[in-house]
Amino acid sequence: MDCILTCDSIHQAMKAEKILLAHEIALRLIPTPRHISSDCGMAIQLHECDVERARELLGKGGVRIERGYGLEESKGEPNA
Repeated sequence: MDCILTCDSIHQAMKAEKILLAHEIALRLIPTPRHISSDCGMAIQLHECDVERARELLGKGGVRIERGYGLEESKGEPNA
């Protein structure tokens, strides 16, 4: 898994998890790394290849994605 999506609330993150799992998109609900955001305590980690489909499904489901991060960015390293 190499991408992290952040939501603006725990409720949005849980709704996103439910929608993505219903569409068989592999994910993990993880604590949001503090250097990324302090707004919501949970984030969604998923494969980079699923990001576009996930954004589309979540948009249709009314889930607001705050931002997406690549693996290097989520570790605090610049993405080259």
